[in-house]
Amino acid sequence: MNEIKRLIDSELKRCAEFFPVVTILGPRQSGKTTLAKTFFSDYSYINLEDPEYFELAKNDINAFFSTVKTPVVIDEVQRVPELLSKIQVLVDKEKSNGKFILTGSFQQGLKSAISQSLAGRTAILNLLPFSIKELNSAGFDFSKDEFLYQGFMPRHYSENQPVDLLYRSYFQTYVERDVQSLLNVKHKNLFEKFLRLLAGRIGQVVNYESLANDTGVSKTTISEWISVLESSFIIFKLEPYFENYTKRLVKSPKIYFYEPGLASYLLGIKNAEQVSRDPLVGNLFENMVILEILKAQYAKGLEKSLYYFRDSKGFEVDLIIANGRDIIPVEIKSASTFNKDFCRNLKKMCGFAKNAYSPTVVYSGDIELESEGIRFINFKNCGNLIE
Repeated sequence: MNEIKRLIDSELKRCAEFFPVVTILGPRQSGKTTLAKTFFSDYSYINLEDPEYFELAKNDINAFFSTVKTPVVIDEVQRVPELLSKIQVLVDKEKSNGKFILTGSFQQGLKSAISQSLAGRTAILNLLPFSIKELNSAGFDFSKDEFLYQGFMPRHYSENQPVDLLYRSYFQTYVERDVQSLLNVKHKNLFEKFLRLLAGRIGQVVNYESLANDTGVSKTTISEWISVLESSFIIFKLEPYFENYTKRLVKSPKIYFYEPGLASYLLGIKNAEQVSRDPLVGNLFENMVILEILKAQYAKGLEKSLYYFRDSKGFEVDLIIANGRDIIPVEIKSASTFNKDFCRNLKKMCGFAKNAYSPTVVYSGDIELESEGIRFINFKNCGNLIE
């Protein structure tokens, strides 16, 4: 297999030079462990999924750290967030950088623990599954439909694991292990139903009441479930862009999945040929493009600065990339042929949004061109929109 270089490598190196702790967050199986062990190959390694290390860390922190030889990679640190207070003491005492590399796959408790114990002491990086750019650089090239079906999980590319087995296992492990431990869900079948319903609403404005009615649970439960899905890197929200354009704007976020392949699995898509026939192919494509741009931001160590725009009259632009006070408006179209109609909303937005520049249409066509000041680019190159 070709080695797949992660674009975040240089940012990871830079952070380890200037911070005593580097924390790498991301979904399960996104490549955090491989990245940390490869990049810091001479570091000692501890995985808190190991029952022996977990029990020691949970019951006797001092005894745990007496076995730790720094510099060290500590995997799945969210399992024992109490370790962070002790790490704070150790890094304040040693005053040297790159001593602790931490990974975590659940944000909720971990982020609050970091803010309490390691504020100013750790860089936080986000690692998602492979990007199209990373795969292309390693010689992997697939069509839009193939990417949407198989997704971007490293295990598929490194171990050639069949797509159906990969996502079935991922889904079952997540629901039966992670969700049970986080939520103590009494009716697992209702949560599974909710996840599939959510996949059917990909790229849509969140309607808690509709989800509650269709799932058969309360709005409060839906809100709690969505919060946990966000914290465990299953879904993310795209918030609306607010600016004083003298327009009434929609205020609710949209929902997208961190892994399009998982969304396709939840929708019951069985192969790449079924993708193009699915009524949600446009939504899945939009998800993939937004995710590719988000991966490009994270690879540079940037925070997410992506939004959508919609006013009360239904005028909408799919994606707004904020760059300081300026914005890049982006329309996302799954079509493979050039169409001037794709420019309509971008022209309208640039007419009233004086902070807009470089309006762009991302589509699945191979011809990249500029028409009336609007760029058309292939989806495989959309990560280049991040400067």
